[in-house]
Amino acid sequence: MPYQELTQKIVTPDIYSSYFSKITCQRAWMQIDLDALTYNVTQIKNLLSTGTALMAVVKADGYGHGGVTVAKTVLKAGANALAVATLMEGIELREAGVNSPILVLGVTNTPEEVVANIHWNLEATICCLEQAFMISRTLSQYKKQLSVHLKLDTGMSRLGTPWYQGTRLIKLVHKLPYLKLSGIYSHLSASDDPDKESIELQHQRFETVVSDLKNQNKFCLHFANSAATINYPQLHYNLVRVGLALYGIYPSPHLRSQVSLKPILQVKAKITQIKTISQGTKVSYGNQFTSKHSMIIAIVSIGYADGVPRNLSNRLQVLIHGQRAHQIGAITMDQLILDVSHVKDIKVGDIVTLIGKDGEQEITANDWALELGTISWEILCGFKRRLPRVNIQNIPNKNK
Repeated sequence: MPYQELTQKIVTPDIYSSYFSKITCQRAWMQIDLDALTYNVTQIKNLLSTGTALMAVVKADGYGHGGVTVAKTVLKAGANALAVATLMEGIELREAGVNSPILVLGVTNTPEEVVANIHWNLEATICCLEQAFMISRTLSQYKKQLSVHLKLDTGMSRLGTPWYQGTRLIKLVHKLPYLKLSGIYSHLSASDDPDKESIELQHQRFETVVSDLKNQNKFCLHFANSAATINYPQLHYNLVRVGLALYGIYPSPHLRSQVSLKPILQVKAKITQIKTISQGTKVSYGNQFTSKHSMIIAIVSIGYADGVPRNLSNRLQVLIHGQRAHQIGAITMDQLILDVSHVKDIKVGDIVTLIGKDGEQEITANDWALELGTISWEILCGFKRRLPRVNIQNIPNKNK
């Protein structure tokens, strides 16, 4: 899409004023395709068992895509509830006018946090007996009811009460005043692994607890994350929690055949200078790269302060004019350098695609993750807030 056309379609990002929206694309930006996000919600809902609702996980600023915009878009597309990791993430959504049920997945450990949950109408997670007592005491002081979800540790060894103590905790919560038990859930440790052994063990432990419940339909039982939602319908219960798949990323390559998803993110930056260097010229900090011949190089206005990992130095590839170009030298805080010797008609102001499509070529967040030996989640959450989010919607785009 030509730059001039792109700037005419900008929706002001949540974190920028109308003044700054005028210069959003002068340096570097993230382009968020809200139509693709809507598409992904529809595809995921088509997988769900009858009677299963969708909880969209929008923690970590919507996995780096802009939490408020993502939340409003997925709810409009058919999501039934939202999940965040922290109390402040829930408050941010409420302040932005989001009225759907919001579950805080993190622990509520203090009376002040309980009061905030009450005030902002957020649902809290209970992980242990002590926490349940503290919340109940606080609620009794204010004579206010709070909706809570109990988390069982079925094999993740992270938050949650041990599954074999789950029945005891459930009975206790039923007796404590002002606690409204709305849900019971757990979290899979290896749902993207083709080996089903650990999944089946965790499922068995979860079933051991919830099968004793009377009137199960009164509670939201949720166990499935993105991978399990796609691949294990027996884990759907009456609610699923989907994060990564919403953003068009497959938790594992073997799941591609199960559902069609579209990446919603593109990361772009502009060339700010072009120059020619001679053979033997050292490039960037630490002299990590020395030219073996005369080269045309381009300086691009994005760096590790924006979320481009410095460990990708001399390994990163980008797209320019539908072609791949190699990054050279150390990636710096605000800029990086490319070898563009092979790219014709290159000029200052040209757009470089770091993640996304340009013509027939595509680079994904997963490509970065594989190069770095990490996971796509970390890449997506690594983009900083100084990198504007430009929301694109209802626009024909040949690069989708």
